[in-house]
Amino acid sequence: MAANIETMFYVRETPWHGLGTRVLTAPASKEALEVAGLNWKVIQEPVYTEANELIEGYKANVRDSDRKVLGVVTNRYKVIQNEEAFSFTDSLLGEGVRYETAGSLQGGKKVWLLARMPQDYIITGERISPYLVFSNTHDGSGAIKVALTPIRVVCNNTLNLALSSAKRSWSMIHTGDIQGKLEEAKDTLFKAEAYMDELGKEIEDLRMKRMSDQQVLDYIEILLPLDENMTAQQKKNIIRLQEDMKMRYFDAPDLKGVGKNAYRFINAVSDFATHAAPLRKTANYKENVFSRTVEGNPLIDKAYQMVCAA
Repeated sequence: MAANIETMFYVRETPWHGLGTRVLTAPASKEALEVAGLNWKVIQEPVYTEANELIEGYKANVRDSDRKVLGVVTNRYKVIQNEEAFSFTDSLLGEGVRYETAGSLQGGKKVWLLARMPQDYIITGERISPYLVFSNTHDGSGAIKVALTPIRVVCNNTLNLALSSAKRSWSMIHTGDIQGKLEEAKDTLFKAEAYMDELGKEIEDLRMKRMSDQQVLDYIEILLPLDENMTAQQKKNIIRLQEDMKMRYFDAPDLKGVGKNAYRFINAVSDFATHAAPLRKTANYKENVFSRTVEGNPLIDKAYQMVCAA
């Protein structure tokens, strides 16, 4: 397995990391739990010093399948088991929900599942498929997060726009009444519908914002700036990235009929941010791409802020 990806599966098409167990149809939760390698539990055990003295107020989160310590947390920390995460999404999306991908990162410290939501949206004549990502950590480093990821079907570009009028993600910490919080989180569908409604309005507005070719070139230079302190090689690399983004705006076949407008520009930036090869691939490059799908991509956010301010 590569870098930080421990176990996972994917449906039909090879995903962003190119690894995992391929399945032909999206599985239900019980099968998904098994093929993703997530059919294990986290148990909490006391923590001792080398002198066998109990450390008050802390527990170790231990994976029962191999006794691996995933993290040390306070006594207030409540575990959300992998099975509970799938059960939550089952109850949220309905009995027939099918999971597109799920897996474990960083040796089990982080897990996620992605399910396609039951309703597609037709926005300005294009099909947009919303996906729900549920991510969780077992090492105490982060909250439980539910995020909506709309995908433009024709090209698999994400449309994770940071709208001021509707939220795309929600989180809850691992303390207090966890089950109560999960119950509250079931209004996710209402929040998701509100986001998709607002996204539809925003896409309409973006299509109405005409952009000249020079404006596009200026924005690309702002997003991928050259600096006088750069070395010759660094400048060459940035110019290559600029040319890549230009190609995705001016030459992408799926954008030919969109018109020269802000929506086309946002799609070109999204395509670049999620699919372009980086200058240097780090060990956790592909994990970071996925994380930005959940958390939001700064490059896409900046492009969106620029066109909204114009």
